[in-house]
Amino acid sequence: MSEHDVQREVTELQAKSATAARIFDLRRIIGGLFVLYGIIVTIAGINPSDSSLDKSEGININLWTGLGMLALGIFFLIWLKLKPVAPAKVAEKPDDA
Repeated sequence: MSEHDVQREVTELQAKSATAARIFDLRRIIGGLFVLYGIIVTIAGINPSDSSLDKSEGININLWTGLGMLALGIFFLIWLKLKPVAPAKVAEKPDDA
């Protein structure tokens, strides 16, 4: 393999690594899970039973917790959109030939 082929392969691997870093960013995973669970808990809190309201002394805890989880999940997703992962900088060497 020539030096040019090795440099090309290194560049391709760095590009793949940067793509993997963006896909598996924790903000995306945490935000998505909080939004998903927030939707589920909010739906459970829309029509509370009398027994669940009695347990929480009249506060619809599922609704408020679900809305809080939704807000936190949306915050993480907006943060991801506003400040994405910076791509890895490739140090290029000048060709002698």
